[in-house]
Amino acid sequence: MSTYNWGILGLGSIAADFANALTSYHGELYAVGSRSIEKAKAFASEHRATKAYGQYKSLMTDPKIDIIYVATPHASHHKYIKEALENGKHVLCEKAITINGGELKELIQLAEKNNLILMEAMTIYHMPLYHTLKDLMKSNRLGSVKTINVTFGSRKPFDPSNRFYNPDLAGGALLDIGTYALSFARFFLSEQPTQVLTTMKAAETNVDEQSAIVLKTPTDEIVTISLAFRGKMPKRGLIACENGFITVDDFPRAEQATLTWHDGNSEVIKAGLSSEALVNEIKAMESSVSGMDQSYLTYSTDVMTLMDEVRHQWSQQSSS
Repeated sequence: MSTYNWGILGLGSIAADFANALTSYHGELYAVGSRSIEKAKAFASEHRATKAYGQYKSLMTDPKIDIIYVATPHASHHKYIKEALENGKHVLCEKAITINGGELKELIQLAEKNNLILMEAMTIYHMPLYHTLKDLMKSNRLGSVKTINVTFGSRKPFDPSNRFYNPDLAGGALLDIGTYALSFARFFLSEQPTQVLTTMKAAETNVDEQSAIVLKTPTDEIVTISLAFRGKMPKRGLIACENGFITVDDFPRAEQATLTWHDGNSEVIKAGLSSEALVNEIKAMESSVSGMDQSYLTYSTDVMTLMDEVRHQWSQQSSS
């Protein structure tokens, strides 16, 4: 029996994965909500949910629900997070948690006012591998961080009605895959970058299709990020330190990394399982609710601040 009753809002593919993670961890799922009662009932039957709601409002007002997982497209995150918080529910929301920093600031203030936890379902913050690597870096065996390089390229066929390319649905590579790259970089930086340089190529719908981002912290740690929607690139993160570098492939849900020392010797570091990425998020959320700890939200806030600055520079470039 679970300590907390979860409700899932929005029943797409990621919601199905999350429901499987919940039932594997707790053995049950309390409620699911869709705008279609038929879809909600079918989803509930498949994933052994106790309740099925054909309206989001009914899910949010169920007094037995403790935590709501928001799995709708990110353009609607602000609306549904706000409603959930106003109804006294803790919220774990899919990435990107909001589409800009103003939205996130408003929601953080609301969560604090209502004594609730708000967290982004960003796998990187919760993978055991990354906490193992961070402990290694804190030991100073690798020395200080010098530079971080992240690449992430997907091949998404152009369709102006699809959320990837539709500006009305907050399309573009930055909010979809860029949030992973920036989250990876921010997690391993010692502090928030204060210098940002970037350039972007727009798709026909004027959302960002391809971009390059350079960041620099006050202590001279430098980050380079390459993103693309029409050019496949490895999902790879590299952290270069004084005494060696760490390479992480398939970094959003990584379970192993290669550590290469300055003399060329290397070793593989393993921790956790990729298949348990969503279970890790569930554990982190419940732990935060139990201890009323909002520390992970600092990373999400920093990443959103960087994305706001990146898009500001793009808008300046397009108008010049």
